[in-house]
Amino acid sequence: MLKKIIKIVKWLIIIHLCFVVFAYFFQEKLIFYPSSLPSDYTFKFDRPFTEVNLKTADGENINALHFKLDSSKGVVLYFHGNSGNLSNWGNVVDYFSRYHYDVLVMDFRGYGKSTGSFNEELMYKDAQLCYDYLKKQYSESEIVIYGKSMGTTFATKMATDNHPKHLMLEVPFANLASAGRYRFPLLPMSLLKFNFETDKYISQVDCPITLFHGTEDLITSYDDSLELFRLANSENKEFITIPGGSHNNLVQYKLYQEVLSRRLE
Repeated sequence: MLKKIIKIVKWLIIIHLCFVVFAYFFQEKLIFYPSSLPSDYTFKFDRPFTEVNLKTADGENINALHFKLDSSKGVVLYFHGNSGNLSNWGNVVDYFSRYHYDVLVMDFRGYGKSTGSFNEELMYKDAQLCYDYLKKQYSESEIVIYGKSMGTTFATKMATDNHPKHLMLEVPFANLASAGRYRFPLLPMSLLKFNFETDKYISQVDCPITLFHGTEDLITSYDDSLELFRLANSENKEFITIPGGSHNNLVQYKLYQEVLSRRLE
């Protein structure tokens, strides 16, 4: 009986090690879920927009959509989550245009029409490229930075490195290791090649901060948002709990809409 148990344990260890090795070499597949678009793809939305292509220092192209109103209070720079592309993320404009804000939403390298391979430092530079594009048209006091899920790290880094009007984070995580443990508790997070340390950056943000998180989120941890709120040193910070909210439905809640309207005043 003991030999049988030992044999089973050995096989379980072997299977686990194989899974760990697979996860290490294919971790990008577990982190990023990009959907590419052909370079001649034509975006179609109900609101007028300009397609923007920004050239990076390493020769890649970052594709973005700039939605403009006839008259606006400012602009929202939106960093989306780890899946999809601008063909669907462009619809976030509706959340902000009703409050009289223009919107610039970009695709990370490797997503949509944006080119390049995944590299954390280069992705931060891509985000700064988009911020610099907006600074040519708006004062920083008119720029609101908004991030969702994976995009919250880039939003927070931009708020750290610049002086925007406001930072808004929807369903953020403290860092990638924490997010990984929440979803894949059996994998060793020390093997990660990416950090995405929102918790490292948020303490340096001096503009107003608003965090949104639902209590039923199975993708990113509600406790991570609480930790980020604790670490934030901004004198004007607010944490919004959406009871029953999950990872992708907070915009449907009246509380979310009321707070967004108030904080975008």
